[in-house]
Amino acid sequence: MVQAVTKNLTLAEFLQLPETKPASEYLDGQIIQKPMPQGKHSTIQGELVPTINAVVKPKRIARAFPELRCTFGGRSTVPDIAVFVWNRIPRDENGEVANTFSIAPDWTIEILSPDQSQTKVTKNILHCLKYETEMGWLIDPDERTVFVYRPNQQIEVFDEPDALIPVPSFASEVQLTVGNLFAWLLE
Repeated sequence: MVQAVTKNLTLAEFLQLPETKPASEYLDGQIIQKPMPQGKHSTIQGELVPTINAVVKPKRIARAFPELRCTFGGRSTVPDIAVFVWNRIPRDENGEVANTFSIAPDWTIEILSPDQSQTKVTKNILHCLKYETEMGWLIDPDERTVFVYRPNQQIEVFDEPDALIPVPSFASEVQLTVGNLFAWLLE
C-alpha cells in the first residue's frame, strides 16, 4: 500500500532528504512513497524505455528516462517514464545530462501497480499537463488499457489489441499497439 508520511516540510526541505526505495514524492505538501514495482509494472517499464529510445534517441529528438525525479510547480514526482525533447534535457557545465530536472517532462508515462491509487497517478499526469507536458499515458496492466491524456482534451481510452496508441508529435515514429504493449507480459 502507498504510504503517506505526514510531516510539515517544504519542498526545499523534502529535496534535502535522502532518497528512498521505492521513491517518495512530494505532492501538495505531503510525502507519499510510491509502491514497490511488481512484475507486470517492471516488465512494461523495462521494455518501453528502450522501445522509445530506439526511435527518438539516435536522431537526438528526445530521450526516455526511467524513474527520474522531476520537480516543478510545487511538486516533486518520479514518473515511471519521463520523456524529454532533446533540447530540453537539462545539462551540467560539462554538457552531460544534469542530475536535477526542474521542469515537466514532454511526455509522462505511469504504469499502475496493484496497490497504487489511480487517482494519485492521474493527478500527477494532470499536474504535468498544466506545465506544458504534451501527453500523458496511464497504463493499467490488469485491465490491459492505456489512458491517454492531452492538455485541454478529453481522456482517450485504448483497450483494443489492434489500436495504435497515440504518441506526442515529436515521437510520431514510435508505433505501438495495445496488443504489442501487453504482449511483453507474455515474453
